[in-house]
Amino acid sequence: MTMNGGRALVLGGGGVAGIAWEAGLLAGLAEQGVDLTGADLFVGTSAGSVVGSFAAHGADMTEAVRRMSARAEGDGRGTAPADVDLNVVLQAFAILYDASLDPQEARARVGRMALEAETEAMAAVLEEVGTRLPSQEWPDRRLLITGVDVEDGSFVVWDGSSSVPLALAVRASCTVPCVFPPVAIDGRRYMDGGCRSVTNADLAKGAAAVVIVEPMAHLTPRATLEKELAELGDARTVAIGPDQATMETFGADLLSPKLWGPAFDAGLRQASAVTDDVRKAWEPSV
Repeated sequence: MTMNGGRALVLGGGGVAGIAWEAGLLAGLAEQGVDLTGADLFVGTSAGSVVGSFAAHGADMTEAVRRMSARAEGDGRGTAPADVDLNVVLQAFAILYDASLDPQEARARVGRMALEAETEAMAAVLEEVGTRLPSQEWPDRRLLITGVDVEDGSFVVWDGSSSVPLALAVRASCTVPCVFPPVAIDGRRYMDGGCRSVTNADLAKGAAAVVIVEPMAHLTPRATLEKELAELGDARTVAIGPDQATMETFGADLLSPKLWGPAFDAGLRQASAVTDDVRKAWEPSV
């Protein structure tokens, strides 16, 4: 799976806010003359699996985000889950971030919580995510989508050679534990790839240049990303997290449908501030 040079775009998890902000950031960077959709490898985790699917297909997410924003404003709901017990979700992520636990065992514990949670009413939300992808087929360019087995906590990576439908892999990667029901694939059940890491940037090992977009940078332990960056060796890397204005836009509920428009606009705005750093990593001759 290790790359031999080339450029990789790593897109992390972050709910509705993450999808919209990442899409806005990519659109804003393209306006500045830096097109990250020309990557040789795309790594998508949770929200990043949605954006990665669009980017790898060369599809424009701007219109898709605008439609979702209009829908959310029209019915007051959008695609965000209702009646989610955020305390249970927070408990799950506290287990995942507990450095005293074996990581795979921590994921397995959270997997058991995900299986026990009353989340079946949210299944339709994930099905809709799959239907809104630009294609039901895997792209020609390499796209890796991450997930975690709820029963044993093992990490899994799907791509076009895995015989798993793209929409199913995206749905599994977006399955936030205790929010959405685990997704069945070939007799196993899976949840959010962010349970292992919100970025999984180490999957880009061997690339010459890696741009990491992490909507939850302000909410997750830095040690995980630092370890992943070490795995990337001498690659030219830049990691982009939300700036202060974007964090204020996100607020506490990253799944809120009200964030479709504001988070996209925040990404567009922030793009100009990070363009130079991204260009230096992506286009070193410039």
